[in-house]
Amino acid sequence: MGTDPSQKPTEAELEILQVLWQHGPSTVRFVNEELSKTKEVGYTTTLKIMQIMTEKGMLEPDKSSRTHVYRPLLSEEATQRKLLDRFLDTTFRGSAMKLVMQALGNHSTSPEELDEIRNLLDKLEGGKK
Repeated sequence: MGTDPSQKPTEAELEILQVLWQHGPSTVRFVNEELSKTKEVGYTTTLKIMQIMTEKGMLEPDKSSRTHVYRPLLSEEATQRKLLDRFLDTTFRGSAMKLVMQALGNHSTSPEELDEIRNLLDKLEGGKK
């Protein structure tokens, strides 16, 4: 039952992970209450998904008290990177340029954001201008 590095969380699993990443280790009740703020979801559904995530090696419950507290075994950064890599490959045939051009073309970008993008590009090029 270990963590599979190629594992991709489902949308429902990702929503649960986001609650845990934001709030830290939490009970099923707390996770369910957070999810219920944006959509209708039953307690037993949240419990079942979290049990499945435990079986998949995505969560680890602390069973030392009556109320189990779950913590994520997947890091937010690694999961984001994995999902973005898969999205980039499947949607933009692996072209980061196409992704960036699409993102910048569809949204208005503030001068501050453009400065940050320039700084990132400078850093990626090793500080060369």
